[in-house]
Amino acid sequence: MGLDPGIRTGVKVAVVDSTGKLVETATVFPHEPRKDWEGSLHTLGKLCAKHGVNLIAIGNGTASRETDKLAADLIKQLAKISGEAEIQKVVVSEAGASVYSASEFASQEMPDVDVSLRGAASIARRLQDPLAELVKIDPKSIGVGQYQHDVNQSDLARSLDTVVEDCVNSVGVDLNTASVPLLARVSGLSQTVAKSVVRWRDANGAFASRADLLKVTGLGAKTFEQSAGFCGCAVAATRWT
Repeated sequence: MGLDPGIRTGVKVAVVDSTGKLVETATVFPHEPRKDWEGSLHTLGKLCAKHGVNLIAIGNGTASRETDKLAADLIKQLAKISGEAEIQKVVVSEAGASVYSASEFASQEMPDVDVSLRGAASIARRLQDPLAELVKIDPKSIGVGQYQHDVNQSDLARSLDTVVEDCVNSVGVDLNTASVPLLARVSGLSQTVAKSVVRWRDANGAFASRADLLKVTGLGAKTFEQSAGFCGCAVAATRWT
C-alpha cells in the first residue's frame, strides 16, 4: 500500500499487488481540516484486509510524519485483531512522483485513475522495485545536482542514459515487478516486446521462471538468448530462476 501524504487535499492511497499492478485506490482525510482519524483508520484497515497488505510505503513529503503516525496506529489496530504484527511501514522518497503522475506513460499505465492518485501507486512500487519505478522518470526531474542546468544538456542526458542502462544490465530485472521502461532497457528487448511481457504478466500472473518468456507473443528464441541472462524471477530471497 502506498500513502501519498497531504493535509487539506487528503492522503492518497493506492494498493498494488505483488507484480505492481494497481488494484484499488482511495483518499482519506486524517489531518486538518477534517481530522477524520478514526474514519481513515477504518478505510485503510478494510483495504489491508481485502487485499492482504503486508507493507506500507509512505511518501516523505508534506505531512509525512503525521501520516507515518497514522500508519503506526493502523498497524497496532490490525495487530490487536490478528494477534501479531504482520504489516511493516517504510518512508520512501517521493522525488519525481508528481512528474511521473502527469506524464504520458502514467496516463497509459493508469488511464482511468486520477493524476493525484497515480503518485500513491508510484510510491508503493518504489518500495517493491525502486529501479523499475524510477526508470520511468527523467533523472533530471528527480534531481541530480545543484548545477545540472549549467552543463550541456545533451551531454548530461547522454551520460545519465548510459548510467541507467549500465545499472539495469548490471543488476538485472525481476520479471514479476519490472515496468515497461525498465524492460525496454534490457539487452535484446525492444519497447514493443517489453509491453508484450507486461501484458502477458497482467493476463497470466507472475512468471514462474525466465523460461516463461518464450510464451510471450513476439519474443522468439533469438531475443530470449540475448535477454534471458539479465532477467529473473525472485521466487526466493537468495535465488533467481
